[in-house]
Amino acid sequence: MVEIGHNVGDFELKDQKEQLFRSKDFKGKKILLSFHPLAWTPVCRDQMLSLEKNLDRFESANAIAVGVSIDSIYCKKAWAEAIGINKTRLLSDFWPHGGLALRLGLFRHKDGFSERANVIIDENGLVKFIKVYPIPEVPDIEEVLANL
Repeated sequence: MVEIGHNVGDFELKDQKEQLFRSKDFKGKKILLSFHPLAWTPVCRDQMLSLEKNLDRFESANAIAVGVSIDSIYCKKAWAEAIGINKTRLLSDFWPHGGLALRLGLFRHKDGFSERANVIIDENGLVKFIKVYPIPEVPDIEEVLANL
């Protein structure tokens, strides 16, 4: 698994609106990568809704929060509409399958999806915070915000 201080490097993934999210476009901002195993599950829903509900707090901390999973763009789009995600970008790590999760050491090979994890990348592209959570547990959003 990636460690604190590691330079993540640039990455690009498409979101649920088929818009390209390029990490280099957010230099000077913190990025929260909130990995969740799969769309359409209750814990993943609650995890992503916690990002949506706290958009103003992320913005106040000079940060952008995005959800990341191996689901396809089209799955992410339908799911976002179904659960009321309007502003939070849900990134598809679909192809190469789990590429970003693999790069960060967060891919669960036996399951074919990522860990449930939060990774905060600082303004310079370095990992500032990383935590892996049990699959059935919703990450504590207050802990994440405190680490921004």
